[in-house]
Amino acid sequence: MNGTKYANAVGAVRAMENSLLGRSDMEQLISARSKAEINSIIASKNGIGANAENLEDVWNMLSEYAPDCKELEILLYRNDFHNLKAVLKAIISNRDPQQYYISPSNVELPVLTEAINSREYDALPEYMRHAAAEAYELVTRTLDGQLSDSLIDTAALKAMQESAEKFGGEFMQKYAKLTTVCSDIKTAYRCCLLNKSAQFMETALCGSEELEKSELIKAALSGTEGFFGFLETTNYANAAALLKDSAAQYEKWCDDAVMELADGARSQAFGSDPLAAYFIAKEAEIKNLRILSVCKEFGADKETITERMRKLYV
Repeated sequence: MNGTKYANAVGAVRAMENSLLGRSDMEQLISARSKAEINSIIASKNGIGANAENLEDVWNMLSEYAPDCKELEILLYRNDFHNLKAVLKAIISNRDPQQYYISPSNVELPVLTEAINSREYDALPEYMRHAAAEAYELVTRTLDGQLSDSLIDTAALKAMQESAEKFGGEFMQKYAKLTTVCSDIKTAYRCCLLNKSAQFMETALCGSEELEKSELIKAALSGTEGFFGFLETTNYANAAALLKDSAAQYEKWCDDAVMELADGARSQAFGSDPLAAYFIAKEAEIKNLRILSVCKEFGADKETITERMRKLYV
């Protein structure tokens, strides 16, 4: 990749980082006594009338600076494949897929819906075509939504890794692998608890250089004690200990690990890495605001809210 290709975009992102919520901002938000006070704090940071939770605007801005950047598109693969699941569920239940649609995405909902309904999969990006055809055939033949969802989730992770190898640099490749590992560990543990078969796990797990699929399946089939015993021998022993105690703590560890990775990418002077890192940071900020909102709604104390907050980018 041309190192100076996105120099202007990196400069713009550096300026926008100033509007991200920092530690002192989060402390004020956690201590806020009303929704109006929370909105005031956010507005003072982002500007009057700014929508702090509009990730689509962030994506549109990045796309203007870096049009046709295949590396950045990888960040939206999970949304693309989620929307594929939404369209398939809508077809089976005769519902409008719009209610399940997530944006931003690389594939607009009308395009995705038409491709599935007409089975003209060439209208989809190459990384989705095979999974779309296979999932449609599976769900219409078996009506097994869980198996279809597992197939699609795995396809998303595979697509991320393959595209990162093809289009991305070191940061994006690490991001794809980390995302895969975090998902595979959680899925394998769930399969272990539910006594899922090896055949099911072949579809549900992706595998990566970090954790091979065959080893995860073997560990999951051995029971929870054997599963965690296996993870203790890997680089993810700390994550496994958290998962054993609390799924919520494990999810937080995964989010924080991604943020630590993004924090390293932000220091790059050129290329698309700082753009990707900023997008990830904005995703994390939005997640924190949603966690804060839910905690406030249910009357959680400051200590509980603080424990649940994700790592900050600034």
